[in-house]
Amino acid sequence: MPSSTQHGQISGPSLTDQVIDALPDWITHLIQINSLVADRMGLVVTDFHCLHVLQQDGPTTTGALANRVGLTPGAASRMVDRLVAAGCVKRVSDAADRRRVLVEATDEGLERANAHYAGLTARTREDLAAFGEDQLRALLQFIRLSECSALAEVRRLRAER
Repeated sequence: MPSSTQHGQISGPSLTDQVIDALPDWITHLIQINSLVADRMGLVVTDFHCLHVLQQDGPTTTGALANRVGLTPGAASRMVDRLVAAGCVKRVSDAADRRRVLVEATDEGLERANAHYAGLTARTREDLAAFGEDQLRALLQFIRLSECSALAEVRRLRAER
């Protein structure tokens, strides 16, 4: 909806509003990409999110994965079973505590996932080439702050259950 300026002129949405309004479509497209990649790898989207977590954070327990992707421990255990069967992860002993079992991404699983994202990665690099260093720093700052805000909202919504 247009808004008035202090001189009585009508203006369009603020840049902040335009950014916020653009985010849902962008996020929807990313979700669609993740769904397509997961399907091509013979996984469900949550399984694929688990693989991403392992790529970013390294080996971890099934319980920690459950928390990160929003599953119950039982559902996360079944997820890990599917990922093991697909060759995307393996169970390994924790070097610090041999009684604990960690889930670790396999090189094969990560290579398969990364191959599906090669086109998007190349396009994103091309898109970012148009930005100067200060713009990229601002964009990175926004992404990091938004990630923290999204995580806080996930935690708030989970606590409401």
